[in-house]
Amino acid sequence: MTRQRSSVQPGVWDNTGATPMEGGVNFCVFSRYAESMELLLFERADDTEPDEVIALDPRVNRTFFFWHVFVEDLPDGTYYNWRVRGRCDTRETGCRLDGDKALLDPWATTVSDLLWDRTTACRPGDNTATAMRAQVVRDGYDWEGDHPLHIPLNASVIYEMHVGGFTRHPSAEVAHPGSFLGVIEKIPYLQSLGITHVELMPVMAFDTQDVPPATAARGLENFWGYSTHSYFAPHPGFAVDVSQARDEFRNLVKALHRAGIGVIMDVVFNHTAEGGQDGPVISFKALGNEMYYHLDFIDRRRYRDYTGCGNTLNCNHPIVTRFLIDSLLYWSREMHVDGFRFDLASALARGEDGNPQYHAPVLWAIELSPALNRVHIIAEAWDAAGLYQVGDFPGYRWAEWNGRYRDVIRGFVRGDPGLVAEVATRIAGSSDLYESRARLPTNSINFVSCHDGFSLYDLVSYDHKHNEANGEDNRDGHDHNLSWNCGVEGPTDDPAILALRRRQARNFIATLMLSQGVPMLHAGDELLRTKQGNNNTYCQNNPLGWIDWRMHDDSAAMLDFVRAMIALRRRHPALCRNRFFTGERAPGHALPDIRWHGVGLEQPNWDASGNHALAFTLDGLEEGESPLHVMLNMGSEPLEFALPPIAGMTWYLALDTAREPWVFDPGAQPPIEQPRLRVEAHAVVVLEGFFH
Repeated sequence: MTRQRSSVQPGVWDNTGATPMEGGVNFCVFSRYAESMELLLFERADDTEPDEVIALDPRVNRTFFFWHVFVEDLPDGTYYNWRVRGRCDTRETGCRLDGDKALLDPWATTVSDLLWDRTTACRPGDNTATAMRAQVVRDGYDWEGDHPLHIPLNASVIYEMHVGGFTRHPSAEVAHPGSFLGVIEKIPYLQSLGITHVELMPVMAFDTQDVPPATAARGLENFWGYSTHSYFAPHPGFAVDVSQARDEFRNLVKALHRAGIGVIMDVVFNHTAEGGQDGPVISFKALGNEMYYHLDFIDRRRYRDYTGCGNTLNCNHPIVTRFLIDSLLYWSREMHVDGFRFDLASALARGEDGNPQYHAPVLWAIELSPALNRVHIIAEAWDAAGLYQVGDFPGYRWAEWNGRYRDVIRGFVRGDPGLVAEVATRIAGSSDLYESRARLPTNSINFVSCHDGFSLYDLVSYDHKHNEANGEDNRDGHDHNLSWNCGVEGPTDDPAILALRRRQARNFIATLMLSQGVPMLHAGDELLRTKQGNNNTYCQNNPLGWIDWRMHDDSAAMLDFVRAMIALRRRHPALCRNRFFTGERAPGHALPDIRWHGVGLEQPNWDASGNHALAFTLDGLEEGESPLHVMLNMGSEPLEFALPPIAGMTWYLALDTAREPWVFDPGAQPPIEQPRLRVEAHAVVVLEGFFH
């Protein structure tokens, strides 16, 4: 049914998206090759036909390549799409105008996927009845004095989590499972952990239907969300009321800030949900395929794929750069986000010819933006086409997911020989990667597990991935896991193997929290979460991909251990340095900032191929901070470590991952009187020194 025709005015071109104003709403979209444009208006999200179609006149409603119209007295909550028409030779120009498709506004801040059918959007023909819709939402949110927290990275402990999977399991016992509001209910838990930031896996609106056919045939969906289609809109699937998704996300941010926890968003600027040549038309392909994507040089119908996802955003095209910067500014200014983690960020370093650029405009625009200068920016410094830039990512302020740290620490803890020298470098903040370029230990985001790969407990329970449930014949996911099952693949009742697995999990957490740089935990690892050996649960919106909150003795003990390790780190500023070690005494200090040892003092045995032992003495950084002495034995036999004698000081046992209780609080720590200490196989021991 067509409603009464709206009164319209030309509108303005400098407000992209749908902007409510006094007397109506201004709509504006960019399209270089469009010859005509229509605005489709719907009263409800489930309307299969528009109530009204407004044809834009290029003589009145186009400025440069921006199409715009002002619709008077348009009700809040109205849904809309664009339709674009024109002529072009896709092979020659890359232009892919499609006058049959109902297009989503790239600048939409609220979207509905209620009717969405990806298959129809992949085929020729009209998909108005099954397209996603943007919604006009007037903004009147009350932040109640909230602002980003600006917690420095050196003082940070990051907790990577998936909004849906965090509270979807019935054991979460929340009123709104799998939602932004559900996470709010778990904030007391996050506070009790001691973390400073949550890093949210993609929360920009994404296409849950973007999975391979065999995966879809199993009833599975794109769960992780690395398939963004709307860079200004929260994912509708995480909202209790889709029309209020923006404010529900803001409620989460505000509540986390009140709890002293910052918010980092995982953003997918390397590709979109539109896939390759056979993928759906959602928005970018029809509005500006030739500028938004890397296209084949000879046949511009084809897409150059540096991401493994069918397409690659052409991030260093001026229009695309502006679009992405505007997205970051929106989320930091209007949504109060504290930082961003960039998925496959090396794809953003590729110029329009596909080659890496050290001075990539988009990366430097982000780094040097005055409006983003206090926002944390973190790169996953590689892409799927072989570009690996850990330690060499363009810019200076960018922190990086340190893949070298992950791999070396995994190998060391499982008992690989010949790694001691590099382990020391990683524990010391990876100076080999960062110091020569005047970067800092905080440029290194240290982790041993994350969403992509084994969970921590699976890392010590499986030698091989077991991804059969994904429907891809176990071909998906990484094969290079550097894991060790401790003697049996997967579940076992053997108490010795189970005890060793739990100890190895503690070793990983202890090493992570004792390392310079910024530690990142993967949600659920503190509860010994298992994904049954599946190292790629991107499509598992089910108990395999959710956190099980049911507490048993082992998970409760691990949770206590993780809390204690975070507390130990946070009470020792020397573990959170902003500068690299020198090996020298600072003015007013009796000890060098660090001394390296092996089982013997000052004998680290860097080059011994069979060496699995490392120790170091860490001086306090601030006045009154006690020194630490750390011993790591990742071999299969116990070792006797010599302890450094320090005049007027006694060593006290703070941590031993091989003996219960594993952690002692200050004041309850037993003194160590002997000059040597036995460290069990596969164990980490930490001593705190107190002067008397």
